Amino acid sequence: MLKRTALVCGAGGFIGGHLVHRLKREGFWVRGVDLKRPEYGETSADEFVVGDLRRYDLCADVIDRPFDEVYQLAADMGGAGYIFTGQHDADIIHNSATINLNVADLCRRQGVGRLFFSSSACVYPAGNQADPDAPNCEEASAYPASPDSEYGWEKLISERLYQSYGRNYGMVCRIARYHNIFGPSGTWDGGKEKAPAAICRKVAQAVDGGEIEIWGDGRQTRSFLYIDECIEGTLRLMRSGFAGPVNIGSEEMVSINQLVDMVCAIAGKRLHKRHIAGPMGVRGRRSDNRLIAETLGWQPTQRLMDGLERTYAWIESQLLRSAA
Repeated sequence: MLKRTALVCGAGGFIGGHLVHRLKREGFWVRGVDLKRPEYGETSADEFVVGDLRRYDLCADVIDRPFDEVYQLAADMGGAGYIFTGQHDADIIHNSATINLNVADLCRRQGVGRLFFSSSACVYPAGNQADPDAPNCEEASAYPASPDSEYGWEKLISERLYQSYGRNYGMVCRIARYHNIFGPSGTWDGGKEKAPAAICRKVAQAVDGGEIEIWGDGRQTRSFLYIDECIEGTLRLMRSGFAGPVNIGSEEMVSINQLVDMVCAIAGKRLHKRHIAGPMGVRGRRSDNRLIAETLGWQPTQRLMDGLERTYAWIESQLLRSAA
């Protein structure tokens, strides 16, 4: 019996690396491709190509057969410190759009079985997320469009790209809007890390009784989804009869100040929060899971605290290793 085959674009990244591990456990033959290999450990892909998916010839080399499943996670992205400063807007749009144009076209040419695209909660209008206590991230609310960043605009137009390929060429495309995915093996320093990892690092580095810096007033709210649940939701959507777009995220919303308090409790430290100017994004964001529950009969259930405990332990181990 022939093994099922999968291609993971962005396999050197956080979500992509975890996805490769899961697909291998399910018995797939997996090819991964990325600009770099995974930073925190070895890939479990059967074949890993280090290459630039902005190059059409490289894309043609890796999308060289009718894979059963292709996961397009590759993008120029990062946390608030990267996306919301405005300094990287041209790169974010150009790099990610070029990748998606290449992947969509070559998957069509090769007759790929199913194609997944990872969109983002950043597609939702900024005006829908001005109230930190009552953000609106229902899938239908993405239009009229007014995303909070160029990253969000690129994700939205790429959603339409894959939807168009589905309509015009009969391709099976699935689209998920990810909401703040976190967990071990994610970027935790260098400027592209997201809030949970950044706060875990700051708390781990701080001396008990000291202080840590927080961008803004800390009252901005978010929901954060642990990586294992992200992968589960992704695979369920990919193999379902529902195209999306659909949110994959948690409905457990906390303020950034509350997130800091949770990590401090895990670390057993009392720290003062010093609020400073910095990019914050929208005031409130929480996944609306009504559609995923209705269409897939599933939604995440894991508590934020459980995921934070595992993430903090992993980041603490990374700091100890780098200090050794």
